Amino acid sequence: MRTGIVVFPGSNCDRDVHHVLNDVMGINAQYIWHTEESIDEYDALILPGGFSYGDRLRAGVIAAQSPIVEAIKKKAQEGLPILGICNGFQILVEAGLLPGALVKNVKLKFSCKWLKMEVLNVNTPFTNMFRLNDEIAIPIAHGEGRFVISDDKIPELKRNNQIVFKYKDQNPNGSTEMIAAICNKEGNVMGLMPHPERASEPILSPNQTKSNAGLIFRSLKKFLSSYIKN
Repeated sequence: MRTGIVVFPGSNCDRDVHHVLNDVMGINAQYIWHTEESIDEYDALILPGGFSYGDRLRAGVIAAQSPIVEAIKKKAQEGLPILGICNGFQILVEAGLLPGALVKNVKLKFSCKWLKMEVLNVNTPFTNMFRLNDEIAIPIAHGEGRFVISDDKIPELKRNNQIVFKYKDQNPNGSTEMIAAICNKEGNVMGLMPHPERASEPILSPNQTKSNAGLIFRSLKKFLSSYIKN
């Protein structure tokens, strides 16, 4: 069970994800530099948060042209579980692996705080340990996290069960339908704006209260264990 963490120039959450996977979840995780073109040895991929290429032009657009992205697209078509967190979400959108766009927050300010989101899809490799409508306490940290998509595409997202998480009680960035995470039609590629790696240990949570955000990674472990076993 080997998970690759794709690192771009400007990634800054790769070590956090590596720590959570290896030390907290017991998942063998390894870094992959963005110039790699072969990723056949990995059972899952995570694109972490950060500011790839300093968010030049717009967040994720340059990283989406990296050599590894073509290999990621191929693996996505083969059904490999792929998770993009924050900047990783932006990269997946810019690469055309997820629909819509991620633009500047409606208040045009960087937003960094804890909030809640609600589970809408429990049938992905990253959500199989949740129950429908579960609430998750989780932090956000982004300036270009507002998910937008044309109105005529929203019914399709809902029909295909592609809205995985939505913000609850507040819309921190003005996202369409309060969307916090989406997946592709097949469900193996998911983009998530909040940071589960920053909520997977009680010591990181406000007042050290336990968050269930770590179930995103535990769900992946469960999926991979079942997949590899079969």
